[in-house]
Amino acid sequence: MLVEPIQERSAAIRGFAEFARAEIGTRASWHDQREHLDPGLRTILAGQGFFAPFVPPAHGGRGFDLMTYAMLHEQIGRCCSATRTILTAHDMVARTVLRCGRNDQRDQWLPMLTSGRALAGFALTEPGSGSDGRPVDTVAVRQSDGYRLSGKKTWVSGGQVADVFLVFAREDDGVTALLVTADTPGLTREPVRGLLGCRGAELAHLAFDGCPIGVDAVVGRARNAHPLVSGHALTLGRLSVAAGGVGVAQACTDASVAYATERRQGDSALIDHQLVNRMLTEMITGTEAARLLCRQAAELLDAGDPQAPMAASMAKYVAARNAVDAARDAVQIHGAYGCSADAPVERYFRDAKVLEIIEGSNEIHQQLIGRYGYTEYGLAGGRS
Repeated sequence: MLVEPIQERSAAIRGFAEFARAEIGTRASWHDQREHLDPGLRTILAGQGFFAPFVPPAHGGRGFDLMTYAMLHEQIGRCCSATRTILTAHDMVARTVLRCGRNDQRDQWLPMLTSGRALAGFALTEPGSGSDGRPVDTVAVRQSDGYRLSGKKTWVSGGQVADVFLVFAREDDGVTALLVTADTPGLTREPVRGLLGCRGAELAHLAFDGCPIGVDAVVGRARNAHPLVSGHALTLGRLSVAAGGVGVAQACTDASVAYATERRQGDSALIDHQLVNRMLTEMITGTEAARLLCRQAAELLDAGDPQAPMAASMAKYVAARNAVDAARDAVQIHGAYGCSADAPVERYFRDAKVLEIIEGSNEIHQQLIGRYGYTEYGLAGGRS
């Protein structure tokens, strides 16, 4: 009974991998060096329906389940973390509109987001807070004609080129989520250059100086956006980063096996050395373990399981750490060449470190997972 679904999944993975290698992998170094994406890639991704592909066909999407989505983002992350990062932020906004938006917001925005006619940015992080969503210092002041939005957001992926932002702002004693178009008066953006990794993700800092925002821009219930609205977006983001981390680790494994097979030291190939095999073993098993956690999280999300957000957190935590470990060892196996910009593993190493920070740093996930473990395994006396 499982043969057909497995075959379908395998065919999908092969298709995603071929597309990513041909259209994204060939541009990855260019993205890294120039610190922005090839503008033509947006049209190519849109043509494949890879912007928010989980959106139902009725709203312009491909209706992917999140298992398929995770497999897609693994292959994209395997080739270019910057491309995946921009897609992740965009998709977090689309997921929020799909799950929490009003019918008129879905009708207006989802066809534009799935077609790539509008690129979205997720604006949660601030100078004084990270992706845990607390505290929020950006303020939305309610007025007779809507809101006046003031404050700053930082490290917004795709922020240099996004057409619309999902902005989280404090309103009285709660947090409100607002869709803010890039041409809103009082909104300015400052490009972020010289990043360690994911350099092509076109990050920007945003500043809001009394921006006039209509009440129709509110997504979900006012003053109830965190964690009710933000949770949907962050869970999807963590699944994507986990999948991308698996992709980076797989790319490191592929490159290391190839190099260790070809490179000779004395009379033997590097792959014949026990210490090199130890590093390859850690890469291979760590990547497979992270992949299984990622797919478990996707399966739980598709099933609507209440444990899905924690599963996504675990997958992101493990996959990001494994990507860093795999990239470090890949550079080591490549030796001096691995420190050169000519070696893809040099970029993988820089990109992997970013994965330990975005969508919740390692430390945030340690807190989340630790508290979950105390409840599940401590107070409950162990899981059955």
